[in-house]
Amino acid sequence: MAVALGINPLTWTNDDLPSLGAETPLEVCLSEGRQAGFTGFELGNKFPRNPDVLGPILAKHDLRLVSGWYSGELLSRSVEQEIEAMQSHLNLLKTLGAKVMVFAEVTGCVHGNQNMPVERRPAFPEHRWQEYGQKLTELAKYTQSHGVQIAYHHHMGTVIESEADVDRLMAETGPEVGLLLDTGHLHFAGGDPIAVAKRHADRINHVHCKDIRQSVLDDAKNRRLSFLDAVLNGVFTVPGDGCIDYAAVMDVLKQADYSGWLVVEAEQDPSIAHPLTYATLGYNNLASFARNAGLM
Repeated sequence: MAVALGINPLTWTNDDLPSLGAETPLEVCLSEGRQAGFTGFELGNKFPRNPDVLGPILAKHDLRLVSGWYSGELLSRSVEQEIEAMQSHLNLLKTLGAKVMVFAEVTGCVHGNQNMPVERRPAFPEHRWQEYGQKLTELAKYTQSHGVQIAYHHHMGTVIESEADVDRLMAETGPEVGLLLDTGHLHFAGGDPIAVAKRHADRINHVHCKDIRQSVLDDAKNRRLSFLDAVLNGVFTVPGDGCIDYAAVMDVLKQADYSGWLVVEAEQDPSIAHPLTYATLGYNNLASFARNAGLM
């Protein structure tokens, strides 16, 4: 099965900083995303959360629901509490045919705080790794029973951010917990996306494709900026427009027989980075990388 190319609405309108693209209607996001070539969208803050409402909207644009971010709090909740909290989100995903849930632990996270240097993100409590891994695996078994697999999203400003964090999470969890490979976040965190992809190829069930402008990242680290300020300065861009070796990433995915979604998720300021222009560039570049690797 070939991969499918999707996009996140962050290209047009931002969830962490809602003032970015606040005036852009959902209709524009969907129509331009489809115009650029994408066949699926992840959820964003402007999407209706009722499947009976959202389903016809996506169908009108010949789009599928890819997945959607879920803010997990398993460090402070029981598995039963997390299951209860995610019910409406899980129902939306499974009803509209999404096979993965983007899950990130947000306890103590700082990525949404524009006044907090992202380097001050919380460290994962060492004594709780085993407990957390067991809880996340149990939760993942539950979502799998509903036809949706957790795709864990390592993310800047959270307790699971670095290459070492990802390795530990994979070691402490069962195969029911999938890994969302986010090339941009790993590079931002000082990791090697290609090495991580090789080590955990059998766990990767979702891929976020964002590139990094290295000079902007260097400046953000030098000035100890917040995650949001780094985004506003243009640290992220679409695949092929930065420093990440996407040809190598695609080769690893091909060797692993990856057949899920490749999602352009490259948040930028839409008043500076014209959304349709970058969506089109992202699609064309990503499709080229995927075709060259034999994934399409």
